[in-house]
Amino acid sequence: MSSTAHPQPVLAFDGDCGFCQAVINQISARGQPTLRAVPWQFLPETATQPHRARLDHEVLLLHHDQVIASGAQALAEYLRHSPSRRCQLAGAAIQVPLLRNAARHIYRWVSRHRHRMPAGTPACAVPPARP
Repeated sequence: MSSTAHPQPVLAFDGDCGFCQAVINQISARGQPTLRAVPWQFLPETATQPHRARLDHEVLLLHHDQVIASGAQALAEYLRHSPSRRCQLAGAAIQVPLLRNAARHIYRWVSRHRHRMPAGTPACAVPPARP
């Protein structure tokens, strides 16, 4: 069976956010994960439209239009798909039950403040919640 019949999941992140791009660049350069990380703005609308509100706030690991993981757990999966033992261990650590909860809270805090992080700009600010 062709590898294109069931493509791998893709890590969708906010390509308009300098901080998000910088984090993905660092992980990609050091860990070279086998999963692709793509700005959600470059993915097919059929895959992103159902998740637009979430994509403004968190990275999503998508397979076609289905969310496999989000936020810290999506980053953990991305790290676990690296040939780097250090990245694999970091990804596995994030998924340990005690650390998973802490990682989720840290991820949410960073997401809300990403415009203040290194490489962040005012354009990185998470949009306010829709009414």
